[in-house]
Amino acid sequence: MLNFLKKLYDKKQKELEKTVNSLNAPLEKLKVGETLEENLQICKRVFADMDVIAFKEVACEGEQSLKYLLIYCDGMVDRGIINDNVLKPLMSAPPEDTEDLIGALKKSVIHANDAISTDSFKDIVEFVAAGYTAVFVDGVGEAIALNTKECCGRAVMEPENEKVIGGPKEGFTEDILKNLALIIKRVRTNELKTKYLTVGRITRTKICLCYFDIIADKNILNQLIQKLNKLDIDGVLDSNYIVELIRDNRYSAFRTVGYTERPDTAIAKMLEGRIIVLVDGSPMVLSIPYLFVENFQSSEDYYFNFYYSSFARILRMAAFLLTISIPAFYIAVVAYHHEMLPLPLMTRIAMEQQRVPLPSAIEAVIMIFIFDMLRETGVRMPSSIGQTLSIVGALVIGQAAVEASLVSAPMIIVVAATGITSLLVPKLNAPIIVYRFFFLFLSSVLGFFGFTIAMSIMIIHILNLTSSGVDQVQLDGSLKLHKSKDTFARMPWNFMQTRPDRTTANITREASDL
Repeated sequence: MLNFLKKLYDKKQKELEKTVNSLNAPLEKLKVGETLEENLQICKRVFADMDVIAFKEVACEGEQSLKYLLIYCDGMVDRGIINDNVLKPLMSAPPEDTEDLIGALKKSVIHANDAISTDSFKDIVEFVAAGYTAVFVDGVGEAIALNTKECCGRAVMEPENEKVIGGPKEGFTEDILKNLALIIKRVRTNELKTKYLTVGRITRTKICLCYFDIIADKNILNQLIQKLNKLDIDGVLDSNYIVELIRDNRYSAFRTVGYTERPDTAIAKMLEGRIIVLVDGSPMVLSIPYLFVENFQSSEDYYFNFYYSSFARILRMAAFLLTISIPAFYIAVVAYHHEMLPLPLMTRIAMEQQRVPLPSAIEAVIMIFIFDMLRETGVRMPSSIGQTLSIVGALVIGQAAVEASLVSAPMIIVVAATGITSLLVPKLNAPIIVYRFFFLFLSSVLGFFGFTIAMSIMIIHILNLTSSGVDQVQLDGSLKLHKSKDTFARMPWNFMQTRPDRTTANITREASDL
């Protein structure tokens, strides 16, 4: 009798030591115990000070009494699913196979289309945080994670930043599964591949790579996966978090990773060999590699007549050059090269300049800075107020400045033309701001010589840009039609029978490809 009591005491002592050690172990090493008491203590330690986590113990009385522990995050689960598909079956329908309780529960008791068994508390924490319900069984060293997410989130609607007159009106949302559905329903082929990754030490954000297996370049795909797996960051709350970490030319003002909020645009990129990156919680989808000409392309280019699309694209390219060069060109002419203007025009400009107390260069910097402030204010304010504020503010401030002889009238025209042309190329807002002041500075100091230096530096920089090892601009000296059919102009569809050779090795568009 004494030996029996001693063995029982030793057993309880070992169980107590095991529980204490489990409570002190890091999350990565925590495993599911075989008793509900042990698992409950570990869960309370793991989810300490999280009042949103709910614990519920239930029992099923039958030939063999079974006890269960349910853990879920209140507010992220559908209580109806838990009550009808989990609680009622567990309490009223005992599993027939008592040797494999987990398998029997998943097959014949619990009504859930997504049931995953695991013995790691790290996985359980991620599942519970994602809206799953964890079910522990007394006497079993495994738990079941059940998909009980509540359907919530923003509805599918047209993206504000990429509105089109013609074409689809659907846009991505913050739900990665809904975004995948928007892509899959448009592409009915098994060549569409999806690969999940997890980034962020704390947020554990799910991202998904989408590509066509027969079109995408596997070298680029493998490089991208390696970059994403090496990311060392606490959290990823938006797709732009990872852009700066995976892009080439990290300190360049120009983008080397594409982005879009439109499913049709994302699929069009994949059809040319790009790899699409979806980030859970972000409606912005990334595309890699990214060519420089994409800064001037729009999804509407392929929905309208190619004459109109080509004209619109040329306008965007001209707008980029004008918006960065107009102020610098004006300052170079007024300050250094008067002979380039007709005498009557130069006389009028000189008369206006005499009324202004500041030099033209400083005047231009101040006015461009004020215009950018008004534009940013209009963007950040509510839409009903922002548009009115930006328009009225620009008119009132400009008119008042001219009447007060603080700014010359030609400078107002120059700044207005600069601002209007910048609106045609929203994808280049960052480089426009940087290079506009860069051009202005060199032109103010050196005149047209400085303007030429600034233009040369920018062109050389653009020619050296890469995206995942692919040159964004390719100048090989050839004038082949298939290499320029969708750059400066959009050719008719019957001319575009090949894909860009820089983004994929499978350049021929044939029916047998897919």
